[in-house]
Amino acid sequence: MNPYTLPEGNVQIAFSGGRTSAYMLRHILDANGGLSDRAVVTFQNTGREMPETLDFVREVGARWGVPIVWLEYRPTRPWFEIVNHNSASRNGEPFDALIKKEMMIPNMHQKRCSIELKSKTAKRYLVSCGWKKWTSAVGFRNDERHRQPFSDNRQTGWLPLRDAGVSRHTVSAFWRSQKFDLRLPLIGGKTIGGNCDGCFLKSEAYLSALARDKPERAAWWEAHEAKAGHKFSARYSRAELRDFMDRQGDAFDTLVKVGALCQANDGECTG
Repeated sequence: MNPYTLPEGNVQIAFSGGRTSAYMLRHILDANGGLSDRAVVTFQNTGREMPETLDFVREVGARWGVPIVWLEYRPTRPWFEIVNHNSASRNGEPFDALIKKEMMIPNMHQKRCSIELKSKTAKRYLVSCGWKKWTSAVGFRNDERHRQPFSDNRQTGWLPLRDAGVSRHTVSAFWRSQKFDLRLPLIGGKTIGGNCDGCFLKSEAYLSALARDKPERAAWWEAHEAKAGHKFSARYSRAELRDFMDRQGDAFDTLVKVGALCQANDGECTG
């Protein structure tokens, strides 16, 4: 059986706004003759995505003729709002609302951002559509065996890319052959700047580069740490990271090569 053939029942196709989940979407469309009437494509915007990501989501929908439901978390019932490219938050407003409501900032041990802003926001929308149970197509590749989809009493994870043996290099080769692409740098098969711009799951090397190259985007994360009085990451605060880059920025490439900056995480949140 084609690994992209839809399973029985309702299916959510989780589009994170990146190259990998767009690759998954394209292959699901091809394998099923377009978007089935029992499938919904959702994109959950946290407000901290790069502008290029929002443009890519719009372009995927337009070029491929597929409706994409844009969703954002809200702190009051029904806990979500349907938005579009024009009305989507661009300054972290959904993330701000979650932090204010829960009176804490997320971290490696309390990943409330991904759960609330992405997984539960999509779930609440689908329940509002009358769905009782469904399968969620999640874009975890074969070279990401450490990652597992979110499942509960309503949704079951489906990993077609893993079933198809897809790697980051497969995805990179696909986009080199297309007439359009996500306009964010691709280095070693990894998208630089994908998903939340300063996600604490991203490597120290990436976050250091963000502090150096896009201080205006790094400032949002630093401001929340200062207000909350605690950090997104156990190893350092964002202010400490910025100060480090101010002092060592010219030696950044050398620091990466010698392993002074942790690069253990890909930071590819999916929901």
